[in-house]
Amino acid sequence: MPKAYWVAHVDVDDPDIYARYRAANAEAFARYGARFLVRGGPQTAMEGQSRARTVVIEFPDLQAATACFHSPEYQAAKAIRDPVSTADLVIVEGYEG
Repeated sequence: MPKAYWVAHVDVDDPDIYARYRAANAEAFARYGARFLVRGGPQTAMEGQSRARTVVIEFPDLQAATACFHSPEYQAAKAIRDPVSTADLVIVEGYEG
């Protein structure tokens, strides 16, 4: 079964409140087996447009990645993030080819 990934591009307007979101999302990510592969490190946009922060999170499978997003724990964390950031997020299944 292929792994799945959250790929997010985020602009943060208030880093202090965003830090509270990062602390709050830890419970959901632990529950669904998430592992950060990229967490806002330096980046260079080579084509097209991007946001200031890129995050890639690996999950055991597509079901876990989707369930995590819809979980009450993550939705509570997201409620902290939403007023202080703009994000584009996709959940994508990995390739096993």
